Amino acid sequence: MTDTARGRGALRDFQRSELPNPTVEIVIPVYNEERALPGCLRTLHAHLRERMPFPWRITVADNASVDRTLEVARELAAELPGTNVVHLDRKGRGLALRTVWGASEADIVAYMDVDLSTRLDGLLPLIAPLASGHSDLAIGSRLASGSRTVRGPRRELISRCYNAIIRLTHGARFSDAQCGFKAARTDVLGPLLERTQDDAWFFDTELLLLAEHNGLRIHEVPVDWVEDVDTRVDVVGTAADDLRGLWRVARMKASGAARAPLPRRPAPAAEHPDAVLAPARASSRITWEVGCFVAIGVLSTAGQALLYWLLRAWWPPMIANLVSLLVLTVLNTEANRRLTFRWSGTGAGRAHLGAGALFLLGYVVTSAAVLLFRQVQPDASAAAETLVLTASSALVTAVRFVALRLAVFRRPTP
Repeated sequence: MTDTARGRGALRDFQRSELPNPTVEIVIPVYNEERALPGCLRTLHAHLRERMPFPWRITVADNASVDRTLEVARELAAELPGTNVVHLDRKGRGLALRTVWGASEADIVAYMDVDLSTRLDGLLPLIAPLASGHSDLAIGSRLASGSRTVRGPRRELISRCYNAIIRLTHGARFSDAQCGFKAARTDVLGPLLERTQDDAWFFDTELLLLAEHNGLRIHEVPVDWVEDVDTRVDVVGTAADDLRGLWRVARMKASGAARAPLPRRPAPAAEHPDAVLAPARASSRITWEVGCFVAIGVLSTAGQALLYWLLRAWWPPMIANLVSLLVLTVLNTEANRRLTFRWSGTGAGRAHLGAGALFLLGYVVTSAAVLLFRQVQPDASAAAETLVLTASSALVTAVRFVALRLAVFRRPTP
């Protein structure tokens, strides 16, 4: 059997769980929402009845409300077919979603906020890639290209800063972690829910980080979103919880606790039966890694030498070397993360922490080389120092490649 045929067979095996007519359960988490709930459920129910092609049901998850929310929800459930209510004794959106999603018998589960800030015309595009087997999770994004939002500058700034922090610390590729408009296939959701710990607002981010860490495919849907100022979110408290949550998930990744027993997608295979493919070579990946790393290393070394030469006009050798090496190390690490080792899935936080340790090694070796050279040749020019620095940097580069490949950017365990 050819590699192409084996690839097609693996793809068929993986997609044997395609959902030609999936059942969909949409969860509405609520806390003290007696005012907003009736309009939400009637609008959503009408939309699903008219435009959702798959069997569906709505579940209201009441988070220990202390007003008439639970009573109103039960009255609406009696009025609207396909609607049911779950009551929880504790608050927390994450708790509600973990509880209802974890017990769901539907093929696809989703949730949206009770204020319907996200327009419902994005719901079917959210569900469709999961039903087809193309994706594992789907999220509405207010920051993706094509999205349109109406919200105040304060909330816009907080949202963009938070998502930038996620990308910086975890290397996340999704654009909007906290839009209240998400869906997932239940066949992959279970193992992820077992590893989530947050019961509140960070649950969304935690779930997405774990999904991406485990190689799941996340589909983003640009949405139209209008801010409802009647919110239950404590912005300051939530921000602090989110930062603690990001640190906790980073520790889980580092310890291996974030790995879930999920099937991995096979490598891409040609769809056309007569496709002419390049022969597979076992050395192709290492060839790419070495070639790309060398190219980036050459540019980084040249950049460091140029910056060092410029800085020596104002600063002594130790400081000029420190600054030039620090700047080029950050740029070099990010280039290698995105290009050389792009299939490793290593986040930006781990990549730069690992590179930081190697930075210390590089700084000690290159500084020692320059100082030793100055002792031997005290009258040497800055250009001569730069040549010594370049040679020692080349040695450090070779050591960095081995360390990065084997430790920092090691390939994920199948």
